[in-house]
Amino acid sequence: MNETLVTLVGNAATAVEFRETATGGMARFRFAVTPRRWDREKQLWADGHTSFYTVWAWRALAVNLAGSVSVGEPLLVHGRLKVREEEQGGQRRTFVDVEAVAVGHDLSRGTAAFRRAIRAEPGLTERPERVTDGDAEPPPQGRERAGEMAAVS
Repeated sequence: MNETLVTLVGNAATAVEFRETATGGMARFRFAVTPRRWDREKQLWADGHTSFYTVWAWRALAVNLAGSVSVGEPLLVHGRLKVREEEQGGQRRTFVDVEAVAVGHDLSRGTAAFRRAIRAEPGLTERPERVTDGDAEPPPQGRERAGEMAAVS
C-alpha cells in the first residue's frame, strides 16, 4: 500500500489530549504550520496562510507526547498524511490528519533535554510459573557460580 509520508515544522496549537484504550494509549493535538517568506519590497519576513493539522499518535509515542508537549512549543512531526471529508451542518468539510511516526522539538528554535522512557521488562515484573514462596533459591551473586562454595566468615 502506498502512503504519503510528510515532515511538518510548526507549533503545537492545542494541548495534547491523551486517552487510554484497550490497545494502549492514544493522543491527539492540533498542529499549526505557517510558512514565512522574505518580502523583497518591504524588506522583512511575512507570514503566509496558517494550515492546521490534527496529529494522532498511538501506544508509547502517545504516552511520551502527553508528558512532553505543551501549547506553543515548536515541533517537527513526521508521519502518514490522511485527508478525509465529512458533512457537517449541510456543508462538506475537509480535514487533514497526520498519523505520527515521530515527533520532536525543533532544536533550531530552542534546547531540549532528552529523558529515555523506562519500560518494564516482563521478566522482572512477572512471577515465573510453578514457583511458590520458599521454592526458589536466589541467583548466585558476585563471584559465586554453580558448583562453587562461598567463603563463610
